[in-house]
Amino acid sequence: MKKIVPALVLAPFAVFSTIVAAENGVVGFVPLALREPWGMQMLLDLTIAMFLIGSWIRRDARRHGIPALPYVLSLPLGSLAVLAYLVHRGLRGAPAARGVEATHPAQA
Repeated sequence: MKKIVPALVLAPFAVFSTIVAAENGVVGFVPLALREPWGMQMLLDLTIAMFLIGSWIRRDARRHGIPALPYVLSLPLGSLAVLAYLVHRGLRGAPAARGVEATHPAQA
C-alpha cells in the first residue's frame, strides 16, 4: 500500500497541475506571490522545502541505485517531482533486497 499511494496521488495531481499551468502559464503563480504576502510566504516555504527534499533525494537515490538528477532538476515542479521519485523508488524495490542497508526517509 505504501508503494501505491504516491502513484495514486501523482496521477490526478499531475493532471490538475497540467490544467492549471495550461490555463495560467507555468509561472502564473508569480503575480500572486508578488501581490499577496501569503502568496510570497508560500512560495518561499515551498522553495526551502524543495531544497531540503532535494538533499534527501540525492542521498536516498544513491542508496537505491536510482539517478537523482532528473528528480532534483525537476524540483521546481514541486510535489510532482517528489511523487515521481517515490513512484520510481517503489518500483525499484527495497535497498535491503539488493544488499544495501535500508534507511527510512525520516532518519536520513
